Amino acid sequence: MSTVNTVTEQLTAAGQAIEHDSFAIIDREAGPHDYTAQQWPLVRRMIHANADFEFNGLTRFHPDAVDAGVRALRSRASRVVADVEMICVGLSRPRLAHFGVVPHQFISDEDVIAQARAQNTTRAVQAMRKAWRLGLLDGALVGIGNAPTALIELVRLIQDEGVRPALVVGLPVGFVSAAESKAMLAAQAVVPWIVIDGRKGGSTLVVAALHALLALAEAQERDAA
Repeated sequence: MSTVNTVTEQLTAAGQAIEHDSFAIIDREAGPHDYTAQQWPLVRRMIHANADFEFNGLTRFHPDAVDAGVRALRSRASRVVADVEMICVGLSRPRLAHFGVVPHQFISDEDVIAQARAQNTTRAVQAMRKAWRLGLLDGALVGIGNAPTALIELVRLIQDEGVRPALVVGLPVGFVSAAESKAMLAAQAVVPWIVIDGRKGGSTLVVAALHALLALAEAQERDAA
């Protein structure tokens, strides 16, 4: 029986071979690591996204992170809420559709921009608040790869408003508050999280992590069938 996922793999044999060969090279060059068998596919796919082996060590997981993300996907009742459009565009629509997942982002909505100007905040802050007002954050997979202020606001919503995402993939990149926002997320234990310590991160890495979770969810379904 084939172990290739039919939905979350490359669609051609040639594409699958290149991807699998790339993963084999990463496994070989990364060497020993302390990640679990469920965590490593996420780290490996993030390394694959930009050829940076420092993510082997910089990436940290809440103990329940991977299980929580996979459960949310397999429930067919979750959604993705992102800080920027780049994440939504980068995610594979067929893979999301297989699990009934719809991506959401509000960074360029006119009301978000107006609120940011009126309150002298960032659009990212107001986008998270809009997602909260719409009831989209509870049970969601929240992916933040660009805006530290979005992650800081999400942590506030978790602490002050009782918001409960299924999982936060908090990987904002940058030099102002990026490292601090990820430390804030990791300091709370109520909501599972994935972070990259320090300044590194980015939307492509959020997409990579979510695709890895989709692949794990499909593999679990296949094995259970």
